[in-house]
Amino acid sequence: MDRTRGHLKWLKHRIDSINVEKLMCKYTFIESDIAFDKIESVVYEVKFEASSDGGCVCKMTSEYHVKAGLELKEEDIKQGKDKAMGLYKVVEEYLTANPEAYA
Repeated sequence: MDRTRGHLKWLKHRIDSINVEKLMCKYTFIESDIAFDKIESVVYEVKFEASSDGGCVCKMTSEYHVKAGLELKEEDIKQGKDKAMGLYKVVEEYLTANPEAYA
């Protein structure tokens, strides 16, 4: 990723599928304001499952598609995962503090 430009200001996703009954969705990251030097796209699959405490657990898988002839290192994947988890934590905190936003 081109780190000289700082934080993401925008990014574009494409919704590939939504399954309301199974509480699942699949979407693809396709574009942003920061140039990604190795990644062509990332496909995410998100599923919510009931937990024993009455809440839910979010399970997410990521499928990275790299540009031809390039290799993605484990540290690159970890960095992306950490950023995604940070975003999910912010959303979780907001929804916990504002249950009327999703009720």
